[in-house]
Formats: sequence, C-alpha cells, structure tokens
Amino acid sequence: MYYTSCLIQIVSNMKNDKKLNELLLSWENTYKKGQLTLWIFMALQESKKYVDEIKTFILEKSGGTIRCEEQSLYRALRKYEHIHVLAYDLRQGNKGPERKYFYLTDLGEALFNQFVSRNIKLFYSEEIKHILKLQN
Repeated sequence: MYYTSCLIQIVSNMKNDKKLNELLLSWENTYKKGQLTLWIFMALQESKKYVDEIKTFILEKSGGTIRCEEQSLYRALRKYEHIHVLAYDLRQGNKGPERKYFYLTDLGEALFNQFVSRNIKLFYSEEIKHILKLQN
C-alpha cells in the first residue's frame, strides 16, 4: 500500500512538473514577443547597428533567452522607421552592398527614456524587489 501511494505521488508530481513547464513556456513566449521593441531600442541606445548586430546584441545580452527571427526584426525596424523613432545611415558593407545602420532619432530616444522611467525603473523599488525576492 505504501509503495502504491508513493508511486501515485511521483506520477502526480510529474504531471504537475509537465503542466508547470507548459505554462512557463507559454508565458515566456508571450513575454518575449512583447520584449522585442525594448531589446531593439536597448541595442540602438548603445550605438548604431545593422540588423545582424542588433540580432547578436539581443541574443548575447539576453543570455540566449531571447531570439528573434530576422523577418520579425525587419518588420519591427520598418514600423519604427515609419513612425520616425528610428532612422538609418547607409554604409558600405565589408563584402557587398551598402548596409543600413539603424539608430534612435531624438523622438526614439525620448520614447525609450520615458518607457524606461515608467516601466523598467519601478523594478528597482525596494517593495518590488522584495515581492520578487531579489533582496540580498
């Protein structure tokens, strides 16, 4: 009887772990899709970059947790260029055609700074750090 009870508990825990992983992956996928703009702006806050450099920045700085499809990146860059928060300079590539080096416009920098002030800096408050259990 004891062994049966233990086996039932193990199976139950495995099901809970599987469900937890499914929920976590779903939440992370939704979260990451919404983060692309922030990561693009952070990359361009640092310096002018072409698409491959933006993609590499995102991958490296996120510790490999955020990957973006090149098509999604191009789509986002076109959208932000259209609303005048990004612009680009054309520069000669190493081995071929000119490359677009994207950068934040003044409007883009103001937008980024306001977003960070309103949405990111709140995570530095002692109350939020305590809730997230980030206290040292």
